[in-house]
Amino acid sequence: MTTRLLPLTPPYDPEIDEALQRLMGPGRDVEPLALFRTIAHHPALLERFRQTGSTLLSFGRLPDADRETVIHRTTARCGADYEWGVHAVLFAGALDLDEAWLHATWHGAPADFADPGQALLVRFADELHDTATVSDETWAALRARYDDAELVELVCLAGFYHLVSYLCRAFGVQAEAWAAPAPAA
Repeated sequence: MTTRLLPLTPPYDPEIDEALQRLMGPGRDVEPLALFRTIAHHPALLERFRQTGSTLLSFGRLPDADRETVIHRTTARCGADYEWGVHAVLFAGALDLDEAWLHATWHGAPADFADPGQALLVRFADELHDTATVSDETWAALRARYDDAELVELVCLAGFYHLVSYLCRAFGVQAEAWAAPAPAA
């Protein structure tokens, strides 16, 4: 994939530098992600992106493994190996989501997930990706597991990671050197 919009490089304007540091988290002396530095061409959108992303990742109501199931499946279905690979390294391992799980999020079907809750979330992500809605059957199963706020969060999470996927792919954001590659078939 060809890079279409290069990430900003230091030195950053103070407003952008502050937003990038907030995105990376306090006390982290690492280069901000290429995706963030690319969005930084539009500082106001970078700040809104930061607010929404940090709300979903750090202040959401969903269990972490549920959140990562939706993120991994959504980014996989969108072909956004950049974001999938970042989450595979930064989140999946800490949640004991193994290589088989990672492979299934990219190549598998809902039936490939032993955990029925994860299978449901994969079905949800697939339906939403394919049809921009979910079936009554899937909604009823989600309704039985999640409260209203969590249901809102699930749809927002999938939508936000569609946005992330579009950004990665449309701009041709190159993989972070440390990120996991998408699994081979």
